[in-house]
Order: sequence, then structure tokens, then C-alpha cells
Amino acid sequence: MPWESKTVERIREEFVNAAKETNNFSMLCREFGITRCTGYKWVERAKDTIDLSDRSHARKTIGNKTDAEMESLILKIRSENPGWGGKTIRKVLLNQGYENLPCIKTVNNILKRNGCISERESLKHKPFVRFEKEQCNEMWQTDFKGEFKTADGLYCFPLDIIDDHSRFLIKIKAYTKTSNAVIPAFREAFEEYGMPRSVLSDNGAQFAGFKHGYTQFEKWLMNHDILPIHGRIKHPQTQGKIERFHRTMDTELLNHFVFQNCVEADKALNEWRIKYNNIRPHQALSMKCPADIYIPSKRKYDDKVDPYEYDGLYHIIKVNSWGYVRYHKWQVYLSETMIDEYIEFRPNPRGDSFFACYRNFKIAEFNAHDGRLINRSISRL
Repeated sequence: MPWESKTVERIREEFVNAAKETNNFSMLCREFGITRCTGYKWVERAKDTIDLSDRSHARKTIGNKTDAEMESLILKIRSENPGWGGKTIRKVLLNQGYENLPCIKTVNNILKRNGCISERESLKHKPFVRFEKEQCNEMWQTDFKGEFKTADGLYCFPLDIIDDHSRFLIKIKAYTKTSNAVIPAFREAFEEYGMPRSVLSDNGAQFAGFKHGYTQFEKWLMNHDILPIHGRIKHPQTQGKIERFHRTMDTELLNHFVFQNCVEADKALNEWRIKYNNIRPHQALSMKCPADIYIPSKRKYDDKVDPYEYDGLYHIIKVNSWGYVRYHKWQVYLSETMIDEYIEFRPNPRGDSFFACYRNFKIAEFNAHDGRLINRSISRL
């Protein structure tokens, strides 16, 4: 039999048998191309066992190995919360009173080993630096989550409101259409949590730009001394927190269930809201839960809107039934939403424009030379 065709075990057997007959052990080792130390090892192993195959060099015991019960618990939490990573799962277990927990890296290794984490998904979750308000209720963010179909064939539109500072999910409600949904949802939120100083939304039709004017939602906010703010068009990063929140909603809930109808979806979303606010720790909050940080606003809501008294220093003009206002020689379009409301017109100190003001908000700027609209952004006076 050629040398190359012999197995390792067969060669070792031949060496052991030859070693019993030789008077020159060193020369025999040289013939087999091994050291004397290896030769003695093979001979000693042959005394105890006939197995001369390669043995594993792996450790027989692992001192820090996570026990099966803890691993099962980690996998159970992950199965119930598919969007949670190792850091979140470990913090939740810690909050529930478990001790001697494996480190975050070990928890993630358990998830990877059991096929719970893919490299492709991990790359999507790179950290992104965002800025936040310093106190609760300085700003709330709101948006409609992208619609999805329920089993009855209808579309479902979840509206959510989060506090910018604490990420606390103020409200989430599922609708079958977006029209006439925003103000009632915010009214319920105000009654429960008080009012914020400002509300940030995108430029969707329910939030901004109705017929190139103002929405009832914007006017309603200003009536309650709340500043409406809108993100820049085609710049979703302006609302980075709520965009990130929607991704969390997808990975933890919507990607894993099909709801029978919008009512069932609303129930599931609000059950998840409790977990999101009270159980799920947030990395941007130093692994605290939003409910640990959020404090309701001291600005209590009153549905009654008191008339606003201007100081009388500037021209005050009533908007006509078409949404126009005549100021000096210019007739400018303001908004049908402002029909029959009184608007204060203030000259820009520079002299080249004038401002239209509603209550204590500047809502538009016009060119003083030709009456052309310069901008329609809303800001506090």
C-alpha cells in the first residue's frame, strides 16, 4: 500500500508495532518523520486504548457557559419581541430581578447562534446622532405610519404622537382613513397629558399647506398657544425620532402579524405601546424606559378658546370670505382656514416686507413693493 493512501491511524499502529521490536527508538522516529516526544505519546496511548485517531483540542468544560435555562429565557423573550437585541433583552431581564446575567455580547451570541440575528439586519441598525429637546413637552412629534392592509382588505393608518425628549409614546391610534383624524386624537392626548409648547410634523395634507394656506390643525394649535412646526420637504431626517420609531414598530410588531381589521390592529398597537413605554429600555435614554423619564405637561387643556386681544399698535384686518386680506394697496391671499379671523399686519423694520400675524404667531411674510408672498412659515412673535 503506498504511503499516501494510508490513514493516520494505520501509520500510528505500524509505528507502535515497530516500536515493540526496535532497539533504536530514535531512528524509528526519524523513519516515521516524528519527534521522539510524539513517538512516546503514541506508544503510551496504545497501552490504554486502541483509538489512535486525532483528539479534539477543545476545552472539555467552559466555566462561563450560559446555562440552558437562561438561554431558553433569552430566546423566549426574543421570540415574543423580535425587534429586541441583546442589550435590550439583558436590561429587561435585569429590570425583572434576574441576577448573574450573561454580558451583552454573550446574549447577542446566543441570538446569532440560534438564527435570530442576521448580518444584513445588523448593518441596518447603525447609530445615528440626533438632537433632542431638553425637557418633556417642549416638542411632540407626530405622523401617520405608512398604511398597511388588514385581512378584511381595508387599509389601516396608525397615527402616533411621541414626546421629543423622552421618546414617550403619547398616543397611537389606528384609523381607516386620515381625514378628520388628527384634531380628535390630539384633543384626547391633551386631555390626558396636557399640552406641549410645539408640535413637529411633516408636510402631509392633514398637517400643513391646505390649499396653499393653513390647515384647521395648525389654526387649532395656535388657538391653544402651541407652535406648529413642519420638517423640510424631502428631508425626513428632520423627524428622525419618529422615523426611527416607525422602524421599531415594524420590527417589533407589524412585520410579524396580520390583523383581521383596523379595530384589532388598534388593540394590538396599544398593547405594544404599554410595552414600548414601560418595559422596553431605550438606548438613547441610557437604557431607561420612556415612562421612567416622561412627565405630563403642566399646561392643562381647555377646549374653550378665548378671544385674542391685539395691542392695537398695528393694522388689524378681517379675512374675507375667500381667504383674502387687503392691506394698503395689496390684496393678498392668506387662507380660507382664516375666514372671518382678524389678522395683524406689522411692517418689517427693514422696510422691504410686512408680516401677517395671527394671535401671537407670525404666519406669513409679504414683499412690501409688490405684495408677493415671501414665505408662509409659522413662528412665535
